[in-house]
Amino acid sequence: MSYDPHLAEIRFGCGLSPAHAPAASVQEILKRLSGPDRAAQRWPSDGPEVLMARQTHFAELQRQRREAKGDAAKLKRIAGDIGALRKAGRAAQLRWLGQSLHRRIGTEDGFRERLAFFWGDHFTAMGRGAALQNGTSSYVEGAIRPHLSGRFADMLKAVMTAPLMLNYLDQANSIGPGSAAATRRKKPGAGLNENLARELMELHTLGVDGPYGQTDVTELAKLLTGFSFTHETGFVFRPAYAEPGPETVLGTRYGGEDPARLDDVLALLDNLAAHPATAQHLARKLAVHFVSDTPDPELVEAMAARYRETGGQLLAVYATLLTHPAAWQGQGNVKPPVDFIGSSLRALAATELPMGTPKKMQRFFTGPLRRMGQAWEAPDGPNGWPEEDASWITPLALAARLQWALTIPGQLTGPLPDPRQFLTAALGDRAPESLRFAARAAEGRREGIALILSSPSFQRM
Repeated sequence: MSYDPHLAEIRFGCGLSPAHAPAASVQEILKRLSGPDRAAQRWPSDGPEVLMARQTHFAELQRQRREAKGDAAKLKRIAGDIGALRKAGRAAQLRWLGQSLHRRIGTEDGFRERLAFFWGDHFTAMGRGAALQNGTSSYVEGAIRPHLSGRFADMLKAVMTAPLMLNYLDQANSIGPGSAAATRRKKPGAGLNENLARELMELHTLGVDGPYGQTDVTELAKLLTGFSFTHETGFVFRPAYAEPGPETVLGTRYGGEDPARLDDVLALLDNLAAHPATAQHLARKLAVHFVSDTPDPELVEAMAARYRETGGQLLAVYATLLTHPAAWQGQGNVKPPVDFIGSSLRALAATELPMGTPKKMQRFFTGPLRRMGQAWEAPDGPNGWPEEDASWITPLALAARLQWALTIPGQLTGPLPDPRQFLTAALGDRAPESLRFAARAAEGRREGIALILSSPSFQRM
């Protein structure tokens, strides 16, 4: 394999930038990833503790509302406080979007930013209810980002015990049918919930074609019944809600003790993470995301083999991806909207985004992202965003990209660069001669920049 620094930054990073030199080697990419998270330090985002504090506040307001029944003045004040809390959540979500874009613009570790988004999408979770509704960024910051270069099993455990995931898949309401809590429960419809168990196997580990059946899902759901969370402490394991064991999942027996133990569930997660089907599923997902909708089978197998050999050490899997010849071939994937906007801002060297003004954030980013087909932190379901190129190149989505490229850059950067210089900044030596000619012949800077950003060469990774 011949290392191409420009292609590395485009395909595996956040795009080329006139302010940052690309990594000189694969080893440098991996060294940056395994080192300090400098972008997170420079552009910090709230962690899950802030989200849980907001939920505690919301729970207290709900308690006050119940107690104030009949007191119109007090109820009005509480309604105003709840509205303010919801507004603060929406503002925080916009702030986190701004910080995410700032990281993509200013980082020297673009592979980390891409991986954070990939794994956040792999473990899609969206909060339900007013307090957790806008908390996806905090969840990714706390449960996923610290584990990007570690063991997959550790990331899996962090995600499965994250309050946002438990809230999203209704796990906190799951009760073992034979548990102590079930005998006391009077709420209609309360009982075993299989959502988390099913997604854990189908999406997060073994894959939709994995070696499991409905019995495994039900048994796993019983094993997970102790998982819950509180506003004050976050994750908790509730033995009284857990189904008395043992449970058998994929032929392995777990539990049987009284009361149920968290260690049994953690052992199950370790085993799922180590399963060969998980290695294959994750290897293919990474190859599809970074290389092609139809990745070379030899690349996928090499990554899966390295996963199995190392017990799921992600840094070793990434090294295999980055050093395999097949990863550097082909035309690359179409950039999803978040990557398109992020790489555009990076190539423009935009430095100050209007994070304090929700209307501008809506006009410049959240509105365009929605029209391009990727509303910020709002995929259609737990399977996250699609990977196929065809999902991003519909007529409406392409029109939205062109409109953004033509109207927004000049409002964010001040005077636009000469299109000829910008072409070099955005694509380096990978710009085709036809695009160089078009940049030279552009009527003006606005039109030239838009032409480059909307070109097939820039639209692909």
